[in-house]
Amino acid sequence: MFPVTWGSWYDHVKGYWKEKEKRNILYLFYEDMKENPRREIVKIMGYLDLSLSDAIIDKIVKLTSFKVMKDNPMANYSFMPKEMYDQSISTFMRKGEVGDWTNYFTPAQSQMFDEDYARQMADMDIPFRTKI
Repeated sequence: MFPVTWGSWYDHVKGYWKEKEKRNILYLFYEDMKENPRREIVKIMGYLDLSLSDAIIDKIVKLTSFKVMKDNPMANYSFMPKEMYDQSISTFMRKGEVGDWTNYFTPAQSQMFDEDYARQMADMDIPFRTKI
């Protein structure tokens, strides 16, 4: 019901979630990154078996913040030609707020999404959150 470029979002997410049991895949959640970016960066470093100084970690935290990335043409897609991505219609990055998508749904759309999500994801234990 909610397609993305490569097919069903549900199939995409469920497929990778199942693969994490067989392969060395690190699964990260936007909400966790917003809640504690330093913790998630350290988690990535551990996954990659890297060790960096606190000063470098602080710099990574700063440079990967939503505000800095929103202002970075390589992250916000503002470098792309208008024919490929028209920023005047919609910017690539909105607000960076957890759960903000719910402000764009009508109550009927929210109910339809919640029902579809519950049905499609009933067999999965993915710990998605919409609030932090």
